[in-house]
Amino acid sequence: MKKPPFEAININGRVPAIEDGNTGITLWESGAILEYLVETYDKEKRSISFEPGTADYFHAKQWLHFQMSGQGPYFGQAIWFHRYHSEDVQSAKDRYVKEIRRVSWVLDRALEGREFLVGDKCSYADIAFIPWFNVAFYPWYNMKVPGAFADQIDFAKEFPNTAAWMDRLRARPVIAETLKKRAATL
Repeated sequence: MKKPPFEAININGRVPAIEDGNTGITLWESGAILEYLVETYDKEKRSISFEPGTADYFHAKQWLHFQMSGQGPYFGQAIWFHRYHSEDVQSAKDRYVKEIRRVSWVLDRALEGREFLVGDKCSYADIAFIPWFNVAFYPWYNMKVPGAFADQIDFAKEFPNTAAWMDRLRARPVIAETLKKRAATL
């Protein structure tokens, strides 16, 4: 993505980034994009968000920040050191796999006896975790390429609540359709 056309949208040259034709705003960084979409397009129905000022509203933000500060960076670095780094740095690989386990464990504990992270519905807090779990543990967008860590971590066995939650999220019609469309572009 680090090419001039995309850098015109995101000077950091990385995904995700959006250009909203309805408002003219251009944004990058997943958390900022999710908050923008919720605040711009989910004001009335609150289908994937919560009433401002409520405990659920703040808990959803808490989980989004955990995704941005925990899952995103650690999963990203784990994949970098396992797939792309020019040198084999075992200590880095071990550290980031350990962090994948820690993040997954935190979620597993939080999801015990629950279907979703916050309240009784799928929210943007849940949705935020899908991309990195897809890359780490699932065949890449339904292709025959295993998840990056499927051979090192038995996701369903070690983190049954998290794995069941991710399976539920991935089975939701709009998410399943998005994954299918993504697979068609690869």
